Amino acid sequence: MTDHKESKKPKRNSRINNYARFTGVAFQMIAIIGLGSYGGVKLDEAYPNDYSIYTIICSLASVAIAMYFVIKQVTDFSNKK
Repeated sequence: MTDHKESKKPKRNSRINNYARFTGVAFQMIAIIGLGSYGGVKLDEAYPNDYSIYTIICSLASVAIAMYFVIKQVTDFSNKK
C-alpha cells in the first residue's frame, strides 16, 4: 500500500510544476503585449497621426511575438516528454 501512495506524489508534483510553468507563460504574454502596446501609445504621442497606427502595429506585433514564445515553450515542453 505504501508503494501506491508514493507513486501518486510525483504525479501531483508534476501537475503543480506544469501549472506553475504555464502560469508563468501567461504572465510573460501579458508583459510582452503590455509593453508593446505601451510603446505604440508612446510612439503615437511622439508622432501624432489620425489613426493611432503605431499603437495598432505595435500591439499586433507584440501579440505575434507573445504567441511565438508560447508556441515555442509548449513545443519544447511537449518534446521533453
